[in-house]
Amino acid sequence: MDGTVPVAAAGRGPEGGRAAIAQPRVGERVADTRTQLSEGSSKHGGELRLLAGHGNLELAGKIAEALGEPLAEMRITRFADGEYDVKIAESVRGTDVFLIQPTCQPVSENLIQLFIILDALRRASAGRITAVIPYYGYARKEKKSQARDPISAKLMADIITLAGANRVIALDLHSDAIQGFFDIPVDHLTAEKMFAEYVRKQGTTGAVIVSPDVGGAKRAGSIARILDLPVVIVDKRRSNDDEVAELRVVGEVAGLHAIIIDDLISTGGTLVSVSHELKAEGARTVRVLATHGVLAGDAVQKLAAAPI
Repeated sequence: MDGTVPVAAAGRGPEGGRAAIAQPRVGERVADTRTQLSEGSSKHGGELRLLAGHGNLELAGKIAEALGEPLAEMRITRFADGEYDVKIAESVRGTDVFLIQPTCQPVSENLIQLFIILDALRRASAGRITAVIPYYGYARKEKKSQARDPISAKLMADIITLAGANRVIALDLHSDAIQGFFDIPVDHLTAEKMFAEYVRKQGTTGAVIVSPDVGGAKRAGSIARILDLPVVIVDKRRSNDDEVAELRVVGEVAGLHAIIIDDLISTGGTLVSVSHELKAEGARTVRVLATHGVLAGDAVQKLAAAPI
């Protein structure tokens, strides 16, 4: 148990300190997808086109390379006042378009790009438009927590559909309920099998899978079943200012290697608190596997200083 924080980050985040960020091996994960996309395009009747916004060009390039399909030429520029202008430099009429645009930091700018590109594709008469959004921004506002709260995740779904998407592909949404916010098909992919493979390679002797909150119990439980490992849930209570106020470990971690499974790391505050609580309960080591490495603010420094 080497103290690394492996993060299969669909978004982007800084690196530093002791918390090494391991990027996903995209080619290995989508090697079988070429046939699926080709078959899907064939059934749809349109030629396949891949496009990418600025959300994560490195990821888009790796996907294109793995599929053996070039990224269609598109220019995204700004006017003098900062507004975006999009020019799709080749015909997409009647084609089966996959637009790769995760809405990672800066979230709002990447969302605006997504909306404008979708609108441009729709007006260019694309046959079908699939929005590939590995990291779905505003997902943590999927319900009203207090009076007069917005449900931002639903609003984003409405705008994505209105802008022109016919289908959405997302990875480890913060809440399964977000799929129901769309009136179009949603392919909700998970990193569960990839995480299970990673843990198995590292060794499962004396390990326990941990969900850092009740909401992630289903995800942690799925991985625990694949590996035939016990699962522990951390009951987390928050104060009014959204800080973690109280933690209670439900299950046994004493003398075991705790492996925390989460969908995203934002500020890192929850993981730091949970890791200290697990160590206080007698865990030998603490590791973290998270799909989306948002890593906002000083998250990397916090994780490096934590017992992870």
